[in-house]
Amino acid sequence: MKVLLVEDSPMIVKGLVYTLEQEQYDVTTAMSYAMAEDIIYEGQDFDLAILDIMLPDGDGRSVCKILKEERGIPVIFLTAKGEENDVVYGLDMGADDYIIKPFRNRELISRINNVMRRTGKTQKSLSVGRVTIDADADVVYVDDNEVTFTALEYKILLMLFQNTGRTVTRQQILDKIWDMAGNFVEDNTLTVYIKRIREKLGDADVIKTIKGVGYRVE
Repeated sequence: MKVLLVEDSPMIVKGLVYTLEQEQYDVTTAMSYAMAEDIIYEGQDFDLAILDIMLPDGDGRSVCKILKEERGIPVIFLTAKGEENDVVYGLDMGADDYIIKPFRNRELISRINNVMRRTGKTQKSLSVGRVTIDADADVVYVDDNEVTFTALEYKILLMLFQNTGRTVTRQQILDKIWDMAGNFVEDNTLTVYIKRIREKLGDADVIKTIKGVGYRVE
């Protein structure tokens, strides 16, 4: 999922980019109104925007107006302006949610997930080659035939499919497995899981090994 983050605090940007990338979001950042406007009119596609209201050269609500008119994507305001009138005004501008600083990163992720579900923007099906993942049902198909995976095998495969065309490092996979399953998986064990996934996919295998780095689905 592609996210546009418009925020003028380098510290907040750094923390949010790390958190969002851990959730496998593809993040583009802008630290001013002018930068955000340039990115939008360059024609880049986004699934969600997270906007700070108070920018050094403008107002995040103006960015929201452009995004709603030009793209129609969900928008979450992220701001220190927590008065009731500010919140109401932001929501009236078309924002889908409003988070007041300071906030916890996990709360933001939860809010993002809720907004994406509510707006129907979640990606329900992922297909590469002959392999399709039904992300709603947590089911994998090869040529329309269901293939059974363990919970950890499925999480690894889903992570790779969510990053189709991009290399996912072994460490990123290990971090994600730990976060999602609560189980420690050693590096050598990951190799075993990848081998099992490939065996189950058979000749429909779409996983490419990037030697010394990780894996990529293409």
